[in-house]
Amino acid sequence: MLTDVPAFIRTNTRINAPPHVPELKLHLADDAVALWEMTEEELEEIGLPPPFWAFAWAGGQALARHVLDHPEIVRGKRVLDVASGSGLVGIAAMCAGAAAATCADIDTFAGHAARLNGALNGVSLSTTETDPLESPADAEVILVGDLFYDRDIATRLLAWLQAQSARGCDVLVGDPGRSYLPKDALEKIAEYAVPTTRMLEDAEVKRTGVWRLRA
Repeated sequence: MLTDVPAFIRTNTRINAPPHVPELKLHLADDAVALWEMTEEELEEIGLPPPFWAFAWAGGQALARHVLDHPEIVRGKRVLDVASGSGLVGIAAMCAGAAAATCADIDTFAGHAARLNGALNGVSLSTTETDPLESPADAEVILVGDLFYDRDIATRLLAWLQAQSARGCDVLVGDPGRSYLPKDALEKIAEYAVPTTRMLEDAEVKRTGVWRLRA
């Protein structure tokens, strides 16, 4: 059983900058398939999900870029990064002047990755493995990068986001056009051309929107 997760992350990634957010650094994987297979072998768990925490997905990159370019969105506020993966969006929020950022992801590896990546960028993050959709958000701004790829998740996520918006939270979503993005409930506020890789996506550049949940 793998016990030193930070060492595993350091060994199987390299420090690199996401192409659309070059001022930040992350522990990123070069080969999704190799890392996935190695993770299965190390943990002896068949069917372990892909290591989403090891990649800078298009939705997260666009949302991080938007936050860095518009720091007033998060300045002085408590931020929740939902399904945070690498922690990129939460890190961007802290760099933009957020009072605090919590990276929430049910994957244990993601929490370790977010803390390692926060340290790389000189910011301190809180992390949690508790499913954020199970309770009200202790935040003023909720940021969601690239999570509308699954029907069941999307349905549950939208209902929760709408409930948090009704409580006064500002909700922003970064998404490159995943199948279950609820566009009718969102207002597009920006669009970016995010460089990606065909190892992960169907194009080398993804037109990626940043959306605000309608009140």
